Amino acid sequence: MNLGQWIGLIAIVLSLYILWQIKEVLLLMFAAVVLATTLNRLAKRFQHLGMKRGFAVLLSVALFFVAVVVFFLLIVPPFAQQFHELTYRVPQGLERFNSWLDEMKTRVPSQLVPYIPDLNSLIQQAQPFINRVLGSSFAFVSSSLEVVLKVLLVLVWTGMLLADPIAYRKVFIRIFPSFYRRRVEGILNQCEVSLGGWVTGALIAMGVVGLMSVIGLSILGVKAALALAVLAGFLNLIPNLGPTLSLVPAMAIALLDAPWKSLAVLILYFIIQQIESNFITPYVMAQQVSLLPAVTLISQLFFVTFFGFLGLFLALPLTVVAKIWVQEVLIKDVLDEWGTHHSQDTEVVIVSNSPSNHNDWPEENSATSVEDTLPKED
Repeated sequence: MNLGQWIGLIAIVLSLYILWQIKEVLLLMFAAVVLATTLNRLAKRFQHLGMKRGFAVLLSVALFFVAVVVFFLLIVPPFAQQFHELTYRVPQGLERFNSWLDEMKTRVPSQLVPYIPDLNSLIQQAQPFINRVLGSSFAFVSSSLEVVLKVLLVLVWTGMLLADPIAYRKVFIRIFPSFYRRRVEGILNQCEVSLGGWVTGALIAMGVVGLMSVIGLSILGVKAALALAVLAGFLNLIPNLGPTLSLVPAMAIALLDAPWKSLAVLILYFIIQQIESNFITPYVMAQQVSLLPAVTLISQLFFVTFFGFLGLFLALPLTVVAKIWVQEVLIKDVLDEWGTHHSQDTEVVIVSNSPSNHNDWPEENSATSVEDTLPKED
């Protein structure tokens, strides 16, 4: 390779290294783009009703913040109350378990008494682990503050994108060569439509899962049924893993009433998950976004491995956008056109070198045919 090629290779490697170092910032920017795209589509719906652009954007943002506030009002107070109940129910349960062990020691043969565990010794052995957990709570608080700052950053970026989305879109398009900018414009339109379809399908699936959860939990008589149902619907945004995460608090709260309720909640969530994964999501997403289940799972594993929890949360919209760019740029514009120019060049050589062609065709027609076979730029 010559000097220019070496410089180009080094520039590409450095660019990839810099992008990898700022990958978390890029993910936050993508989250802002997804949120801004969703709110912008909602604002366009309001504009179709006759509202001005500024008022439509403000109304969309206001509805978003109302939804967030209602979500936290439904989730936080019941969970705080149930957590407070757990703090004094757990010691009561440990005391009852300890008295049951002492009573068992009086009824079993003396040879088996050494094999019965002593709860106090178990607590002493677990003390280092408890101290480690308490020590890590400070790290959890600091990470929570970091999460809050990241959320605020995403909201600020979202507001900037909503203020003038066309200007930012033009800046992104100008990165590409002039002959390809119109093509990029079409690809961005497809991405916007697909992201809007994903949001619509996700909201429908969230609503159905939340409705089934609140009905089932209310029938079982589980406390904080509405809060648990809202949490189950929200975590349904994370396919495969979200329902499992929503099961833990539901079983813990049900266990406060009776062990059989905890088992019933497990069965209920399993049935809801089967209905959602086999009927609701395939039908809804087939109407909105066509993604294979295996591709969804692989994308989740990939993004959670390289980008952590934020990558897991954004795995589906990232996959939707990546699918469009791969399909339109790599497959249609590169792979599908791979042999086209080569066959056209071969045809030009045959036309210009064959004596019979010169005798049979008029000279002006021959020149026109050669020009028609040349690839044309967009």
